Amino acid sequence: MAGLALDGSNPDVSLLYDINGLAKDAPHWFDRVMEFVGEYGIIIGLALVTLAAWWSVRKRPQEAPSAVAGLVWAPLAAGLALIANIPIRGFVERPRPFRDHQGLDVLVAGKTDFSFVSDHATLTMAVAVGVFMAHRAYGAAAIGLALLEGFCRVYMGVHYPTDVIGGFALGTAVTLLLAPLAMMLLTPLTTAVAGSRVGRLIRVEPAVADQDADEARAELAESRSVGGDHGNKDLAA
Repeated sequence: MAGLALDGSNPDVSLLYDINGLAKDAPHWFDRVMEFVGEYGIIIGLALVTLAAWWSVRKRPQEAPSAVAGLVWAPLAAGLALIANIPIRGFVERPRPFRDHQGLDVLVAGKTDFSFVSDHATLTMAVAVGVFMAHRAYGAAAIGLALLEGFCRVYMGVHYPTDVIGGFALGTAVTLLLAPLAMMLLTPLTTAVAGSRVGRLIRVEPAVADQDADEARAELAESRSVGGDHGNKDLAA
C-alpha cells in the first residue's frame, strides 16, 4: 500500500496536498489551534459528549442499564480497536506522508511510527459509534467530531486520507462486531449496579424525579396561595 502513495497523480496524494495546502495559507495561530484540536481537543470533546449522553440516558429508567452499558462499551471498543491496529501497522508498514512527499506543512513533529491506519481516527470513530448505539442525538454529534478528527489529521500533514478512512472502518467494525458480546456481558453488570447504593450512576429512579416535581408544584401552589391571601386582604380593607 505504501507504494501506491508514491505517485503524485494518486488521488490519495492529491487530496493530501489539497487539504494540507490549507495549512500553508492559514494564519499561524489557526494552525496551532488545529494542532491542539487534532491531537487532544476532539478526544476531550468526545469525552464530554459521552458524559452528556450518560447524564441523559440515566433519566430513562427502563432503558438506562443497557444504554449505560453501551456507553461503557464505547471506550472499551476504542481500546480494542487500537490494539487491533498494532499488527495492521506492522504488516502494512506505510511511512508517514511527509517521509515520501516534499512540500507538506507538517504541524506535529516527531511522528516516527507507521501511518496506516490512523490511531486517532480509529479511536474517535469507535467511541462515536458506541455513543450512537446508546443515544442517537449525542452519537450524531460524536460522529461529527470523529469526522473532524480525520480532517485534522490530514490537514496536519501526518496522515493520508486513506489512513483516516481505514481508521474509521476499523473503529466502526470493532465496535459493531463485538457489541453483541459486550452488551451481553456489560448489561447485567450495569443492571446490578442500578440496584445498589450507587444506582443513580446508572439511572434516576422515577420516585426521585416525581418527588422533586411534587415539591416544585407544592412550592408553586404555596406561593400562589400566599399571593391570593394578600389580595383578599387588600380587597377586604
